[in-house]
Amino acid sequence: MADEIFHDRRLAELYDPLDPDRSDLDAYLLLAEEFGARQVLDIGCGTGVFALLLAERGVEVVGLDPAGASLDVARAKPGADGVRWIHGDATALPPLQVDLVTMTANVAQAIVDPEVWRRTLAGAHEALRPGGRLVFETRDPAGRAWETWNREDSYTVTDVPGFGTVESWVELIEVTGPLVTFRWHHDFDDGTGTGLTSDSTLRFRERHEIEADLAACGYVREDVREAPDRPGKEFVFVARRPPTV
Repeated sequence: MADEIFHDRRLAELYDPLDPDRSDLDAYLLLAEEFGARQVLDIGCGTGVFALLLAERGVEVVGLDPAGASLDVARAKPGADGVRWIHGDATALPPLQVDLVTMTANVAQAIVDPEVWRRTLAGAHEALRPGGRLVFETRDPAGRAWETWNREDSYTVTDVPGFGTVESWVELIEVTGPLVTFRWHHDFDDGTGTGLTSDSTLRFRERHEIEADLAACGYVREDVREAPDRPGKEFVFVARRPPTV
């Protein structure tokens, strides 16, 4: 189940303007190049930023997302015809054989239900050709990233075409074990006093938990790397579907 921010068309349209710096995706582009990936499945593709960057480079891309509003935004972008967009999740994929499966940004952590997480890993494994790789990032719980999820540390003001001036900030709602719930606020300077909010929950998994889940789904963990944009704060997992013997 996707969060409100991805289901509501107005929120989906705000997503890119409020987060214009996607340099975090540079590392994934380099990984696709490193692995020589020519077919990529991007799970949780959202508004299609990464999928379109790959397509521009001649990669055959499938962009998968459960949020129709986000896919509507993606499909309206230049170059969108070069991507195969699928409305759904990795627990029920059509037959695919790709070189690389990616889950960028918060995608892996947004899959909070343990059973859905395992089914997602299994679906990605099935979509990979033998020898293909799965790459995703997740925050290290020891970094306690949620401690900065407050108005003081997150407040921004952005001019967004079609919306005007938008004030945004995040509010921490609850921390229950590995689950962290927070609320995004977006207020519009349009004289109406209106605004939008969106609640999200992320699961902070320990490294050993992720490694166990990967092994249980038939992967071989190749590497755990640093996220260049958040050194020391995130794990970037590289796991491989073993080649056919």
